[in-house]
Amino acid sequence: MHLFAWGLITGLFASAAVGGAATLIAYRRFVRLERRARQAERLAELGTLTGGLAHEIKNPLSTVQLNLQLLEEDLDPKEPGQQRVINRLHIVQREAGRLRETLDDFLRFAGKIELDRKPIDVNELLEELVDFFSPQAQLQRVQLRLKQHDEPLVVPLDPRLIKQAVLNLLINALQAMPHGGELILSASQSDGEARIDVVDTGPGISAEAAENIFQAYYSTKRGGTGLGLAISQRIAQEHGGSLTVASELGKGSNFTLRLPLQPR
Repeated sequence: MHLFAWGLITGLFASAAVGGAATLIAYRRFVRLERRARQAERLAELGTLTGGLAHEIKNPLSTVQLNLQLLEEDLDPKEPGQQRVINRLHIVQREAGRLRETLDDFLRFAGKIELDRKPIDVNELLEELVDFFSPQAQLQRVQLRLKQHDEPLVVPLDPRLIKQAVLNLLINALQAMPHGGELILSASQSDGEARIDVVDTGPGISAEAAENIFQAYYSTKRGGTGLGLAISQRIAQEHGGSLTVASELGKGSNFTLRLPLQPR
C-alpha cells in the first residue's frame, strides 16, 4: 500500500511537471503572439498616419526631379558659367534622388505587408540570390560562397519578400568589407525552423550598435537610411520568424534569419 501511494504521488508530480511545462510553452507562445499583434497594430497606425504624408511628398518631389532634368537640358556644358550651374544641378538631383529612396524605404517599412506564401526550397532561393549578387561581390573583391542544406529545405514563405530581406543582409555585409573579404550564405535546419546565415569577415559590430542595429533609422554608415535591417527584421517577423546578429569587433558578423517550417 505504501508503494502504491508513493507511486501515485510520484505520478501526480510527474504529470504536474509535464502539464506545467506545456502551460509554460503555451504562455510563452501567447506572449509572443500578443507582442507581435501589438507591434503590427502600431505599425499599421504609423503607416496610416504617415503613409499619406510620404506620398504627398513624393508627388512634388517627382515634379522637382523632372524640372531639374529639363533645366539641365537647356544648359550648354561648353559654356564655363553654365557648367557651374550644371554641377550644382547634379548635386540637387543626387540629393532629391536620395530623398526619394528614403521615402520608398519608409513606405516599405511602415506599409502593410501582405504575404503570398508558397512552398519554396530555401536552397534554390539562395542559389538564385548568389547568381544575382555574385557580380557585385566580385567587383568589390569579396568572395561569395554558398552552403546549401544537404537536402531540400521547403518552407511556406513569400519568395519576393524573403529575397528582399536576405538581399538587404548581403548588401549590408558587402558595405562592411570595402577592401574585400569573404561572404558566406548558408541554409540549415534546427528546432523546426529553417535557418539562413549571412556571415562576413568585416570589422564586426560593437555591443552597443548590435543592440540598436534593427531599430528604424539607426545607422552606423554614412549616407545610410537605417531602414534596410529594420525592413528585413519586419519581414522575418511577419513570417513568424526572427532576425538576429552575433558579432565581435575584428572578427566579422553573422546575421541569422529563422523561418518556421510550418506557418504560425
